[in-house]
Amino acid sequence: MPKSTTDTAAASETGLLARLWNGVTARSRTLRDRRRQNWLAEAAETLYSELGEASGVALARRILDRYAALPPQGKLEFLQVLATRFAANPQRLDAVIRAYFADPHPAMIRQVHEASDSRRPELLRRLNFAPSGTASLLRMREDVIDQLREHPELGEVDADFEHLFYSWFNRGFLQLRPIDWHTPAVVLEKIIRYEAVHEISGWGDLRRRLDPPDRKCFAFFHPTLADDPLIFVEVALTHDIPDAIAPLLADGRMPINPRTARTAVFYSISNCQRGLRGVSFGNFLIKQVAAELKRDFPLLRTFVTLSPVPGFIGWLKRTHPESPLLQELSRPDWHTDPILAAQLRPGLQDKAAEYLLEAKNSAGRPVDPVARFHLGNGASIENIRWLGDPSPKGQQNAAGFMVNYLYDLDNIEANHEAHVKHGTIFASPKARALRIR
Repeated sequence: MPKSTTDTAAASETGLLARLWNGVTARSRTLRDRRRQNWLAEAAETLYSELGEASGVALARRILDRYAALPPQGKLEFLQVLATRFAANPQRLDAVIRAYFADPHPAMIRQVHEASDSRRPELLRRLNFAPSGTASLLRMREDVIDQLREHPELGEVDADFEHLFYSWFNRGFLQLRPIDWHTPAVVLEKIIRYEAVHEISGWGDLRRRLDPPDRKCFAFFHPTLADDPLIFVEVALTHDIPDAIAPLLADGRMPINPRTARTAVFYSISNCQRGLRGVSFGNFLIKQVAAELKRDFPLLRTFVTLSPVPGFIGWLKRTHPESPLLQELSRPDWHTDPILAAQLRPGLQDKAAEYLLEAKNSAGRPVDPVARFHLGNGASIENIRWLGDPSPKGQQNAAGFMVNYLYDLDNIEANHEAHVKHGTIFASPKARALRIR
């Protein structure tokens, strides 16, 4: 039966009331968020002024808590307050510079320095007084990073975060800890979550990487982030330098006696804190882990990585868009066809060698981010591995290529200096021979 006129009217009235209520709720929420944002700006000014230590700590915590509760737009508006309201005062700086040129004496240099500084670093330092302040500021910087592309005016805010974090996460504060199957679960859960190179599929997969005697893992921690690693490296102890990742991660593989191992393979390095972008720990981590392993396993002679080549396919598409190789690589199963793979191998190896040995960015450094990291740390390219990672991710990013970067402990510093000063890329004859001239 059709609804009665009374029922229809009631339904219409109910719908109208619901829309009105939703509108009121939305406006209330907007007003509440606006009040919260205004409070944040004024509270930040108050915190920047001279407060007692106890009241400053309490206010810092309230500011960080309220910021965390804001929606994305509200967070952006507060970050823009940091960019403008807490920037250096150009009028004051201009006046101090004029005064300096009128009467240049040493005391004026300090005034110029103080006038050129923004107020942001001091405000961020005071926010860091709050309990768990460092973790909250790391999350805040993640918000800055997420907004930078569309809001370049936040660039100075990001630069201040990076400068402060570079000091706060100085190598002298970092603690190297081994990670094994008996490490507290709260840390192991984060190792699973943060793994960025070879996904850990679950607890069983994690155990295969941590529990066997020929598998090691080390992480850097900071005192203010006690159970949250900054970066970690997974290591396989082997007899020889590996040419593929699958055997290292295989379920059911037979462990070796680590006392007989001659090679330490750094097969995964994962940065855990996105808010620490630009603050590198990897060079310290690899060198310290190598020293620890050398002490515990005296027969180790070779320290090498098995690394991905994440930018290869992107570079190939940009620089060789007409290459027939790209058409063949678009077939997801090309590498399973032995005849086709054999035909493609010389050309692909040539392009991979060109990419790793010759491709440079505008700063004169390797285009590939992993190559830039390891070569900048003093490693050399030992070998370029054909189909080292035939997984879908390895195919999509690198046509299956992987690289062994060799850390020769006697030459790391010399290699680092030559690479930084002259852009020198050290590579073995085997790697260079793949380049077809």
